[in-house]
Formats: sequence, C-alpha cells, structure tokens
Amino acid sequence: MASCGRRHARSATSHLLAVCIGVVLLAACGGGAGEGAAPTTTTSANDASRAPDAPVVIAHRGASDAAPEHTFAAYDLALEQGADYLEQDLQITADGVLVVLHDATLDRTARGPAESCTGAVATKTIDQLRECDMGSWFNETYPDRADPAYVGLTIPTMAEVLDRYGDDARYYIEVKTSGAEPAMEQPLVDLLAESGLLDDVSDTRQVIVQSFSPESLRLVHTLEPALPLVQLLVTGAEPTDSAALDDIAEYAVGIGPPSADVNKAQVAAAHDRCLAVHPYTVNDPAEMTQLLDMGVDGMFTNAPDVLAGLREGRPAPLEACTPEAAAR
Repeated sequence: MASCGRRHARSATSHLLAVCIGVVLLAACGGGAGEGAAPTTTTSANDASRAPDAPVVIAHRGASDAAPEHTFAAYDLALEQGADYLEQDLQITADGVLVVLHDATLDRTARGPAESCTGAVATKTIDQLRECDMGSWFNETYPDRADPAYVGLTIPTMAEVLDRYGDDARYYIEVKTSGAEPAMEQPLVDLLAESGLLDDVSDTRQVIVQSFSPESLRLVHTLEPALPLVQLLVTGAEPTDSAALDDIAEYAVGIGPPSADVNKAQVAAAHDRCLAVHPYTVNDPAEMTQLLDMGVDGMFTNAPDVLAGLREGRPAPLEACTPEAAAR
C-alpha cells in the first residue's frame, strides 16, 4: 500500500513533482507552483518520526540564502535541500496569534500599508499582518537572487506552518521574550499538543524549542517536561564551567552557541552531560567542516544543501547518549 505525507506546495518558483513512497509501489504525484497553488503530496526522505542519525541540518529561517526568510518558499526549498529541521522564530500579535518572524518589528522585511506593516509586531492584529508583503524586501536586497514569485508572500502563523508540513518535517522553534508582549510559552505548548506533535517527542525530537531565556525554557519544561529544549548562548559566553552546564542540563538537551565561540573543550564538556551542541549561524563550507570535525551535533545554516552534503557519512555524536554512558 502506498503512503503519502501531508499535502503542501513544494516551491514558490517552479512546478515540482512530489514522490509518494510505498512498500511495493512508487507513485508520482502532480505538483503546483507558487505559494497559493494547490497542495501536493510529499514524503520526506528523512523520516521525521524518528531522531536523525547524523549531525543535523537546521535551516536557519528556512533556506534563507535563496528565498525570503520565514516564508513557505524558504521552508519548501529547505526541505528540498535536505534540511532536518525548519527553524521558526516566534512573535505574538496583539490578538494573541503566534506568527513566524525573526524581528520584533516589521520594518526590515515587511512592505505594505504603514499602519499595518511598520512598527512592532505585538501592536498589530493578525488581520493587519495579512496585508504585508514579506517577499519584496528580498528582491530589493538581493537582486541577483530576486524572483517575481516572491512578491506578495505572507507572514505564516505557527499553526499554518504545522498544518502545511505536519509529520513530514521537524521544527526548531525559538521562543522570543521581551517582557512587553503576552507570554507565548503556554500558547505554543497548547498548539503543539493540538497538532499531535508531542507524542514521543522526547525520543523522536520532532520538535525542539530554543531560547536565550533560561526562565522561558524552564517554564516550557514545567508545562511539558518531555519537550526537548536548547539553551541559546550569547556571543562571548563560554559555558564550559561545570556548574553552568549542570544547570542547563537540568532542563535542556543541548546548547546553541555562536559558531565563533565553539571549541573542542566546549563540545566535550557539553557531551559529558549529554548536551548536544548546535552552533549558529554557519554558511561557509570550511567552517562547517571545522565544526563537524570538532564533533558538533549539527548547526544552523542559511544554505542547507551545502551542510547536507558535508555531513554525509558522519554519525550523530550523541546518538543514544545517557549521562551514565557519557561519564564512563
């Protein structure tokens, strides 16, 4: 019996064929072009229902080197390029909707009516944000990568992302907190539970939540103890201190340091506590190779296809790690 994944458009720029993989049958499914095209059926070659068995490719805001960040065009392309995880930065609207956008303000990446598409995201309703064009800025900033299909791309809500990709993708979600907007931890956990993505999540790691805020991660851990968490680190932080890493290990499964701060001692100290190391943000192939040689467990990149090629043949450094095994 043939099995197909959830239906979604594979690219905003071309007609693509999606593949449905079955036990005894391989069937081709027709594809559509553009963000608003009829969805197509796909099955990820990298089974999202189980933990990756190699250093992970985390698509930083999607394949954001080639498409507008945090749009379905960038996410579709990232999956085509072999990403294990799609990263989402969360903001929350004035009416309490979780949306995917890196900046707390709209001015850099949004185009449209000033009253709806400039200023703080937290002061806008979801209906206002739907007026904003999230693709034109990319064409303006990177004319060599411009595509007319990017014009008019919209801000996705987190619910729309989960509905589009469902079980066919892994999600690496950043909770952003400034203290000014409503708390987003509880709405996020509720949304993940409603989507059925928390089943066996501690084993599959289909969802990882990251934040620079230990308080935010501790709250998520209280709300859903099984949900894997990663503590992001600011530039210049060197959490090789035993007490610091022991503290992080109480609620998190990994650390996310700036790539320039990573060294073998940091990786070894983290691995001693079964903490994965996922540096950000790495786009240079030589730096990718250097970090892989240090034993990192994956990294954030704007170019998933480059990292996917370089990590081939490398095992997951922390596969089946337990604190007892790491201590031996």
